[in-house]
Amino acid sequence: MSDCCTTEGSRKGGYDLAVIGAGSAGFSAAITAADQGANVALIGHGTIGGTCVNVGCVPSKTMIRAAEALHGVRAAQRFPGLVGEASVANWPALVAAKDELVTSLRQKKYIDLLPEYNGVAYLEGAARLNGQGVMVNGAAISAGKIIIATGTSPALPDIPGIEEVPYLTSTTALELGALPRSLLVIGGGYIGCELAQMFARVGVAVTLITRRRLLPEAEPEISEALTGYLRDEGITVRTGLTYRGIARTAAGVELSITTDGAQQVIAAEQVLVATGRAPNTDGLGLVEAGIAQADNGSVVVDDRMRTSRPDVYAAGDVTGRDQFVYMAAYGAKLAAHNALNGDDLVYDNTVMPWVTFTDPQVAGVGLSERAAQAAGFETKTSIVALDQVPRALAARDTRGLIKLVADKTSDRLLGGQIVAPEGADSIQTMVLAIKHGMTTKALGETIFPYLTTVEGLKLAAQGFGKDVAKLSCCAG
Repeated sequence: MSDCCTTEGSRKGGYDLAVIGAGSAGFSAAITAADQGANVALIGHGTIGGTCVNVGCVPSKTMIRAAEALHGVRAAQRFPGLVGEASVANWPALVAAKDELVTSLRQKKYIDLLPEYNGVAYLEGAARLNGQGVMVNGAAISAGKIIIATGTSPALPDIPGIEEVPYLTSTTALELGALPRSLLVIGGGYIGCELAQMFARVGVAVTLITRRRLLPEAEPEISEALTGYLRDEGITVRTGLTYRGIARTAAGVELSITTDGAQQVIAAEQVLVATGRAPNTDGLGLVEAGIAQADNGSVVVDDRMRTSRPDVYAAGDVTGRDQFVYMAAYGAKLAAHNALNGDDLVYDNTVMPWVTFTDPQVAGVGLSERAAQAAGFETKTSIVALDQVPRALAARDTRGLIKLVADKTSDRLLGGQIVAPEGADSIQTMVLAIKHGMTTKALGETIFPYLTTVEGLKLAAQGFGKDVAKLSCCAG
């Protein structure tokens, strides 16, 4: 059941817009439409607020930050004269604090917002499309336009036996009442990397495995660097392997793999599946409604957020596109505007930043070197290790690097990625640089504050034409 108690029945004459899904995308669409004077039915099923606040961004990042605090104390010895020790004294208390934060934000950012928008009626129940609108718990809801914003759920990999073992997901792993002695993490994307490091830092023996490499969409140099840093912390990282099957044992689970032509078995007390997300489309009646879906079940939309049915739009993770909460909200705003005003806004993700909250953090924007070349650009690149960035030297933490990609002909910046402590806060500068068509020369001549991580972007820009190791501090 929903935590929300503000519910209204159907309005006479129906609604201008029905939004299916009460997560970040759904709320964004409903608020955008209500601000334009529309009558909106916001249809939720289950806990209000969706993935981000309840089981995604908020709970995972607070637990990751807690693990960083432990690591920070232990890493104090990198400064001469310092030593520190820290450990988990009460894991259930940490989980309870996480739950309290989630409950508070769900109340403030979702439930308490509904009374502020008179044009939004919250309806609780399972929704299904019909020819005239939406069915909610079997009752017809008339709506001029519809937006599907039902999000995603953890997906299972195609490993024989996986459904027969007591696996954890990114949701249930953060609800554990006690820490396991050992944990096998399947999946090398951002969720797998983040949670593997978090559990390792709170004292769990972690093995992280993936068919390809870690963060396969990141630059190879970035992936290689992160792999090394995780291994330095004691995490066993296995890449480039094939899954044969998984089974329950008296001690936990055993995963059979093939690597380099040899068969091996990896054992652990618990297994965490972090192999992507699947769209929440079951029961929506999409096939009957004539709404096209991709092979993975996600709802197909065009650049105006329109589905294959003229009166139905979709936004957020259910579309399989750019699965970040801020992009879900952005796409939902566009969908609501277009549904009510004639499809004049175009979805644009060319300067979409992304972040992986490992330590060091990984962030990027724009085209990778490979993607830029595939798009027809003749590229040039600059890579600067963090041991050339004064901020990192002062912090005695030089883990990381910055890679910039530019058009060789025009010198225009095309993309950038960074792996660095505090790197996530630096990527927005690259967003603005790319958005406004800056060249590497212009970025390299821009004034940056000294002893900051973001100054590394200036050094990387200068690295296209200079050896930054030969530059004096602040003299560039």
